[in-house]
Amino acid sequence: MKRIFLISLYAVLCILYSVSAFAGPKYVFYFIGDGMGANQVLGAEMYRSAIEGQPLGRTQTLMTTFPVSGHASNYSTSNGITDSAAAGTCLATGRKTNNSALGVDSEGYVLTTIAEELKAQGWGIGIMTTVAIDHATPAAFYAHVEKRNKYYTIGQQLSESGFDFFGGAGFHYPLGKHDDKDVNLYRLAEERGYTIAHGYQEAQRLQQKADKLILVQRDDDKGAKHGDNLTYAIDRKEGDLTLRQIVSTAIPFLEERHERFFMMVEGGMIDYACHADDAATAFGEVWDMDDAMMEAFGFYMTHPDETLIIVTADHETGGLALGNSDYTLHLDVLQNQRCSAWVLSDRFTQLFKEGRKASWQEVKEVYRSQLGFWDTVEIDADEEAELKQLYKNTCKGLRRDTKTMYKAINQLGDAGIRLLNKKAHIGWTTHAHSAHPIPIFAIGAGAEKFSGWHDNTDIVPLIRKTIAE
Repeated sequence: MKRIFLISLYAVLCILYSVSAFAGPKYVFYFIGDGMGANQVLGAEMYRSAIEGQPLGRTQTLMTTFPVSGHASNYSTSNGITDSAAAGTCLATGRKTNNSALGVDSEGYVLTTIAEELKAQGWGIGIMTTVAIDHATPAAFYAHVEKRNKYYTIGQQLSESGFDFFGGAGFHYPLGKHDDKDVNLYRLAEERGYTIAHGYQEAQRLQQKADKLILVQRDDDKGAKHGDNLTYAIDRKEGDLTLRQIVSTAIPFLEERHERFFMMVEGGMIDYACHADDAATAFGEVWDMDDAMMEAFGFYMTHPDETLIIVTADHETGGLALGNSDYTLHLDVLQNQRCSAWVLSDRFTQLFKEGRKASWQEVKEVYRSQLGFWDTVEIDADEEAELKQLYKNTCKGLRRDTKTMYKAINQLGDAGIRLLNKKAHIGWTTHAHSAHPIPIFAIGAGAEKFSGWHDNTDIVPLIRKTIAE
């Protein structure tokens, strides 16, 4: 009799725990703008406003219309300036760690992520990004390694996680560094129950039959090295996979299979553009993530009492300053930029490929067509002389490439972007990260908890608390 009573009491407690554990939001969207400080958001809004003919206003992003906002500090245990691995780990676990560490604390002990916790409780889990799916921020939610560059190990842990949906540019090194020993990570994922979809259209065909899905851009997974990122919004061509398409695929996929789901969505290429000190491209990436957010917001509008949307960043990149001289901004100048700094650099590289010496007129034409120089952007004699000197140095083989985190930019491309930014009255302090605080925006069930000043260690505990209430 006593045993029956205890069993009954245990069953009641389990039911009560279950009710209390899931009394909060049933659907959590966690957007992370990699490298997105407050100035990246405000700059994107002011830029959009300027090109729409409102030079003194700002066209708001969706995120800044959310009723709750705040800020957070983001240092790591090893430095006042965090890297993406340490910051991502904190945003996934609520615990700080050393730069370069993923999913482990400063002593190397494994930390459990919010995604892993919710997966164990039966939630559907989606992890998506505009960069590689084994990159630092997405990996922080499922991987546990002391060094973020252990891409093959991280890729193995991705499929071990059992998470329901991954979307992005694919794996950095699907064959690892020892092709004769390592199993192709795509084949390994398939062996563990994942369906691989290459591109948005294929995902629509395959998702109904898939138990778990990995959506990537390119059909090149037999190669030794996969694409590291989706295409910048400014460089995008028809058929290129977008973050909004990934999110729009993930929502019904998770909703049809689970009563509750958690999605982490990273705008990863804001960081890439800011490492290159490329304002126009960075602002485009902020708007691109905001566009993907529209899918989550549409879902929220049909489930307003059951949905929480949180938007934040891991750190700021570039030390962006909106103003570099007098009390003016001329962000409308940036609309003359037709491609990213990466593509601009590649165009100049092609002009000098295999020792060919391009003419100054050819170089000027690239500046003219891609940045509007001389046509719509006034270039004075001193500025032209500086560009021409770099051209002469390039002809002589005297190259001074600017090395950024993800791509070296040749001196002609870098100089053009710097000059356009200067004319827009934008300044940068670094090609790396800064200690600037990160913004927080929230809407939905429990959103009020994210208001005010925080440390990045607060965000996951607040998510847990919101879900449990």
